[in-house]
Amino acid sequence: MGQEVLLYWPNIVGYVRIGLLITAWAAYETPAFFISFYSIFIALDGVDGWLARRLGQTSRFGAWLDVVVDNVGRGMLWSLLFKWGWLVSAVEWCVFVCNHNARGDHWKNSFSSSPRLIRAIMDNGFRTPLGLWVVSGLHYLPLWLYGSQKGLLSHWMYLPPSIQNLVTLLLAAGRLLALSAEMWCIRTHIEYLTSEETEDKKS
Repeated sequence: MGQEVLLYWPNIVGYVRIGLLITAWAAYETPAFFISFYSIFIALDGVDGWLARRLGQTSRFGAWLDVVVDNVGRGMLWSLLFKWGWLVSAVEWCVFVCNHNARGDHWKNSFSSSPRLIRAIMDNGFRTPLGLWVVSGLHYLPLWLYGSQKGLLSHWMYLPPSIQNLVTLLLAAGRLLALSAEMWCIRTHIEYLTSEETEDKKS
């Protein structure tokens, strides 16, 4: 197995997602196009993993690419939405480094000894009720806030303010749950690094 991994179908989906993301970025000020391209970008996030399992084309590169594309996409949108949006992206990249450095491409399945809340989020690769809530907060909160900023929720979807606020609250709660898991990953990685240094000094 060498460079042919680059042409695995799940990874080709990743390249398509990058193209969709660039197109969405270019159409940021045109909501109809941006929403369309970015929504497809999100929807395809589940397709690459399904294809990898279905076709027996799982790979370390694919696991890496999947998270990189996700982080670039959300980072782009958060940074365009708010001046402080880069902070959200910075946390996600920090967690990416922590998880892939210590846990590798099987990071989603390496939380069996974590606290109950973290396991409830991470079990079965986020395919739990709490995990789905967290993923919704991760992916859809920035898109929902984009719709709010551009007036789409009121003028396109005709949602009353009470419904808009309720959905925002639910998605924000999911993102905060994700933040709790992120902080746990960062903390455990720091503990891993410092314990490794202690063992090196003893030896």
